[in-house]
Amino acid sequence: MSKLLVKPKARSGLVQDITPESAGWTYVGFALNRLKPRETTSGEAGDKELCLVLVSGKARVSVDGEDFGELGERMTPFEGQPYAVYVPKGSTWRAEATTDLDLAICSAPGGDGFRAKVIRPGTHPQMIRGKGTNTRYVTNIMPENDGSAQSLLVVEVITPGGHTSSYPPHKHDQDDLPVESYLEETYYHRLNPPQGFAMQRVYTDDRSLDETMAVEDGDVTLVPKGYHPVAAIHGYDSYYLNVMAGPRRIWKFHNAKEHEWLFTGI
Repeated sequence: MSKLLVKPKARSGLVQDITPESAGWTYVGFALNRLKPRETTSGEAGDKELCLVLVSGKARVSVDGEDFGELGERMTPFEGQPYAVYVPKGSTWRAEATTDLDLAICSAPGGDGFRAKVIRPGTHPQMIRGKGTNTRYVTNIMPENDGSAQSLLVVEVITPGGHTSSYPPHKHDQDDLPVESYLEETYYHRLNPPQGFAMQRVYTDDRSLDETMAVEDGDVTLVPKGYHPVAAIHGYDSYYLNVMAGPRRIWKFHNAKEHEWLFTGI
């Protein structure tokens, strides 16, 4: 199995737990907690900032004792936009599930001067990106222009069955602004129906890294560098939650030259 593919380690509780140390990089962390009603999870941000994403279900969430009330409205990640909560550096947080809950904890190095806040559905409108069988539906949760974080970029994407996304292939592995930014990235994958699978390739121009993975419901893929397109298999819609972070909170990517014709050719 590819070292870039991380399978769920449990059916409930802490299902995924990816740290910079386990991924072998510097910036991005990702965890997924699966809870039953009345079960709780909590933590301390420490020197990191967090984005808690209610992938599915509802929860009562608090940060530093401030109760944000019950949040969430979708029961699967394929039913509309998410609720999320930004947790700044140095804060403590707690979530109590009020329904079955999948809660993602996205993390990256934090900074001073940011405040906890709820990010509600509709804060950033869903975008349709691409055309034909490259059409997908993108919802920014924490985009680079929101001014509300030091490092974190968080976005989720729905790709209909038979379509591609993160395509034409692009990369962001060079700290070379304004041409390209360096960003590590995780993909948390879900499928509808859940017995399906999708394909993801992670590769570099010189093919020193070239991995193609069949990703299943609940898998995480790591993108330390290189291009990283996704293909959703016919009959199974794909959802993924992306977490990106690097030395600067800017998403500036470089397209694979041999595939650039796709932007105008079809």
